[in-house]
Amino acid sequence: MFSKVGQLIFEQGAVAKTSNFKMGLEIEMQRVDDTGQLSQEPYPAAIGDEKTNPWITNDYLETMSEVVTPAARHSLDAMHYLYAINNVLRSALAPGELLWPLSMPPQLPADKRQLQFAKMGPAKEAYLKEWTKRHGYSEGTPCGAHINLSINDEVIELVQQALGDHFPSRLAVQNYLYTVVAQGFMRYRWLITYLFGASPLAEANYFAPGQELPHPIRSIRQSHYGFGTKFRGAYTSVADYVARIEAGVKEGILISDYEFHGAVRFKGNQVLTQLPQTGVQYLELRMLDLDPSSSVGIRTDTLRFIRLLASYFIMTPPLKGDEVDRVLAVADAMNEVVATEEPTAPTKYQHKARAMMQSLERFANQLQLGPEYQEILEDLADRVENPKTTPSAKLLNYVQDDSLTAYALRRAKRYQAAAQTAIRQFPGFDDDHPMTAAELTQALFHGNWEPDLDH
Repeated sequence: MFSKVGQLIFEQGAVAKTSNFKMGLEIEMQRVDDTGQLSQEPYPAAIGDEKTNPWITNDYLETMSEVVTPAARHSLDAMHYLYAINNVLRSALAPGELLWPLSMPPQLPADKRQLQFAKMGPAKEAYLKEWTKRHGYSEGTPCGAHINLSINDEVIELVQQALGDHFPSRLAVQNYLYTVVAQGFMRYRWLITYLFGASPLAEANYFAPGQELPHPIRSIRQSHYGFGTKFRGAYTSVADYVARIEAGVKEGILISDYEFHGAVRFKGNQVLTQLPQTGVQYLELRMLDLDPSSSVGIRTDTLRFIRLLASYFIMTPPLKGDEVDRVLAVADAMNEVVATEEPTAPTKYQHKARAMMQSLERFANQLQLGPEYQEILEDLADRVENPKTTPSAKLLNYVQDDSLTAYALRRAKRYQAAAQTAIRQFPGFDDDHPMTAAELTQALFHGNWEPDLDH
C-alpha cells in the first residue's frame, strides 16, 4: 500500500527518480602492521594534510583512516570512487602497513594511553581528550561504513507541486521527506543489524579484564558495547531533532552537538541550530559494520538494498506523529536484542524480519525494479531463514584462540596485494589546494570513466 506521496510518485511515473538517491560513502579502517598491531607509522605523507584533505582523512585515532567519496547519482558510481580512493590510500601506506578489514579494532595496547589521537588541530584534539575521559579509549576505536543519502530534487519538486496545500513551502516538503526516511531507518535498524552485523567478538584489551563477553554476539559495534554516546535522538521533525541535541548539550550529556552520533543524522548546515531553516540536504546512515569480504568495507548489493529501503520508506505510509517516539524507542530496544544475540541463532524477531522482507519483495515487484533487486532480496530473505549465512555467523568459522586476527591479516594482505597491482598512477594531493570532486575524478580516472556526479 502506497502513501499519498507514494501514490503520487507512482502515478507520475517518477519511481525511478525516487529510487535514484544520490550517495556518498565514508569508510573507516585502522592502519595496522603486518603482525596485526596498530601501526606506529605516521599519517601517510603521500595523501596530503589530514586536516584539509576532504577525501582521505582520519578520525579519533591517528591510525583510523577515513576514505570519503564525492556524492554520486548511482550506487555503482559511488563504489567506483570508493575503490579508487581506497587504492590511493593503500598505495601510500608504509612498507608492511595494511588496512584492518574488521569493524572491531585489532589488539589494543594494555596501556591505552599509548594510543595517539588524530592530529586534527588543537580544538578537535581537546574534544577527543574530553570524549575519552567520558567514554574510555575502546569505545572510540570501532570502525564502520557510513552512507550519505540525498533525495532527488525532482521528487521534492513533484511533491510540492501536487501536494502544496499540505506544505507551506518547498523547504517543508524537503524536511518532511527526510524525516520520514530517517524514521524508517531508525525503525528498521534492527533488521539491518541482523542482515549486515559483522562484529561478533573483540580482540585483546578492548574490554577491561573481567568484562569480556560471555559469547560472540551479532554486532558489538551496533550494541551498547559499541561506539560512544548512548544518547537517543528525536526524529518527529527536524526541529525536534535539533532541540533534543541542543538540550543534551545544555544538560552536559553531550560535549557539543558534534558528539551526537545517532544511527541516523540529519545533515546540511554546519550550524545545527540553523538546520530547520536551511533544510536537510542529506541523511548520514551510521548503522553498518565494515564488511570484511570486500576490500572497501561495503558491497554494491548492500548499497542497493539501502537505496531500496529508502525508496520504500518514502512511498509507504509513515508513522503518525504521536507514535514516532514510542515506536522508535521499541525499535531501539529491538536493535539491542538483535545485536547481542548469538550470531548462529535465529533472531527473536525472525517473524518480523520475514514479514518486512516479504513487503520489500512485493514493493520491488509492484515497481518492476528489475532482476538485480530480486536477487538481492532473495539472498537477504535466505539470511533471515538461515542465520548461519549472516556475515557475523560466517566470521565465527575463522575464529582461532578467541581471535579473528589470522583471518583479518589474510584478508588485509590479499587486498593490499591487489591494490598494488593497479597500473594507473595517482598524481597525489596538494596540501595548499584541496581537490574538488571534478579534479579528483580526472586524477583518479584520467577521463576513462565519467561518473554521474551530483553537481
